[in-house]
Order: sequence, then C-alpha cells, then structure tokens
Amino acid sequence: MQQITQQAKQIRLVIFDVDGVLTDGGLIMGDDGQEYKTFNAKDGHGMKMLQASGVEIGIISARNCRVVSLRMENLGIKHVYQGQQNKLKAFADLLKKLKLEPSQIAYVGDDLLDLCIMRKVGLAIAVQDASPEVVAEADWQTTANGGKGAAREICEMIMQAQGSFHDILARY
Repeated sequence: MQQITQQAKQIRLVIFDVDGVLTDGGLIMGDDGQEYKTFNAKDGHGMKMLQASGVEIGIISARNCRVVSLRMENLGIKHVYQGQQNKLKAFADLLKKLKLEPSQIAYVGDDLLDLCIMRKVGLAIAVQDASPEVVAEADWQTTANGGKGAAREICEMIMQAQGSFHDILARY
C-alpha cells in the first residue's frame, strides 16, 4: 500500500469511466429509447470533495447519454468525453488541455475498453467487480463495486495520500 500512497500523492487528475464504475453497469432503457442510470450519491459527494481538494476530475465513456451530462454538470465536472470508442484520443486531449504528465493521472476502469488508458497512467485503478483482465493491469483495486461506493473510496484514498482529507472533513 505504501507504493500506492506514493503514486496517489502525485495525482492531479482522476479520470473515471461511467458504466460499471460510476454506475453498477446496468442499462435501463425506456420504450421511448431514453436511457436511465443509477448513480451513487456518496460517490458523487466524494468526487465533489476531491475537486475541492484541488484534484481535477474527468470522465471518458464509450457510451453517449444525456443523463451522464446532467449528472456531471450537477457535480461541477467540466471534462466530460462521451461516445469515445477510442478513449486514447480523449486522454491525449486532457493531457494537453491540463498540461499534465501521465504520471499525474489516475484512471478508474472496469472493462476491456479501459485498458488502453490504464496502461499509460501513473495510477491504474480497477473497481472490485472489474473484469479479470482489468484487475490484472491495475495498480490498485477498490473493495467496493462500481456504482456502489468505489468512486468515494478512490477519492478518499487520494485525499488521504495527499494529506487533504482532514482539511476537507473539517468543513462539515
């Protein structure tokens, strides 16, 4: 865990996948074609706390869904890339836009489309219920499943590693 703490100290941006990471991976489709997702409120609050600590958050998702845009807007997340079948293009754009090195980025994934970025970042994270291939490539794995507290766990781990968790907690 000491190595993970050292890696987490360097993180300036955490990129989350959506389906299977910020949600449990379930897709609910209405008769009208509308897509619905369930997000965890505690995950969202963890993301807001992480942003308040000075760490940026980005979203890169292969799917494109209006509810994701609305949720990220609600959380104050500005870097949202949806419909990214080639996630590396969005990753490269974020590196350039935020003037960061890959070592300053954590990526959270759960499935095969996430591997291309996980192999390039300073801290690759898999949620508890990620596919075995993703777990094998991860530096760290959460104890919580995607959409069930994994994002909160990640945010708190990074804040604790960076020494900002107690300052953020003191605001409550």
